Amino acid sequence: MIDSPSADPGNAGSPPTPLLVAVVRGIALVVVVPVRLAWEVVAAVGRWLHRWLLAPLGRFLDRWLLRPLGWLLRILVWVPLSWLGGGVAWLLRWLGLGLAWLLRTLVWVPLVWLARGLAWLARTVVWIPLAWLAYHLIWVPLRWLARLLTPLGRLLVAGLAAVGRWLAAVGRVLLGALGWAWWAAGRLLWWCYALTLRPFVLGAGWLWRHAVRPVGRALAAAWRATVSPAVRWVRHAVVDPVRQATREALTALGLRG
Repeated sequence: MIDSPSADPGNAGSPPTPLLVAVVRGIALVVVVPVRLAWEVVAAVGRWLHRWLLAPLGRFLDRWLLRPLGWLLRILVWVPLSWLGGGVAWLLRWLGLGLAWLLRTLVWVPLVWLARGLAWLARTVVWIPLAWLAYHLIWVPLRWLARLLTPLGRLLVAGLAAVGRWLAAVGRVLLGALGWAWWAAGRLLWWCYALTLRPFVLGAGWLWRHAVRPVGRALAAAWRATVSPAVRWVRHAVVDPVRQATREALTALGLRG
C-alpha cells in the first residue's frame, strides 16, 4: 500500500494555486484570444461583403442579365425548337403510317398467303404419307411383337419377384448380423472408455479442483492486494486533481459554461 498525504479524497476539491491560474490565463491570452479576434474579423468581413457587394451584385445580374438572357433564349431558341419538334413529329407519324401500310400490303399479306400454301402442301404431301407409313410399318409390327412377348414378360416378372424375395431374406440376415456387430462394438467402446479415458477425465477434474483453481484464486487475491490499490491511488492523487484544476481554469477564463 502506498501512503501519501495527497491521497486523501478530501484534498481533491482544494482551489488551484495562483501560479497555475496565471499560466493558464497567459496561454489563453496568447493562443485563444488572437484566434477568436481573427475569427470575428473574418466573420465581419464576410457579412459586409454579403450585404454590400455579393447580394447587390446578384440582384443586378438577375435583373439585367439572367432574366433578359432567359427571355431571349425562350423567344429565339425554345419556341422555334418547339414548333420545329412538332412539325418533325407530325411528319414522322405520317411517314410511319405510310411505311406500316406498305409493309403490310407488300410483305405481310404475301407472307401469310405463302405460309398457308406451304402448310397445306406439307400436310397433304408430307404429313399424311408419313403418318400412314408409321402406322403400317412401325405401330402394327410393334403391336404384334408385344402380343408375342407378353408370356415372356410374365415369366420375367415372376423371376424378378423370386429374386426380390431372395434378396429380402439375405438383407434381413445381413441386417441382423450388422445389428449384433453394432451392439458388440458399442460395448467394446464403452469398456475402452471406462478403462482408459474415464480415469484421465477424473484425474483432470481433481487437478482442476485442487491445483488450478487455488492458484487462480491466489493470483486474483494478489492482484486485488497490489495492483488495484496502486491504480486507485493514482486516480485519487494525480488524475482527479489535474482534472479539477483544468475545469476550474477553463471556468475562470470563461471557456466553460
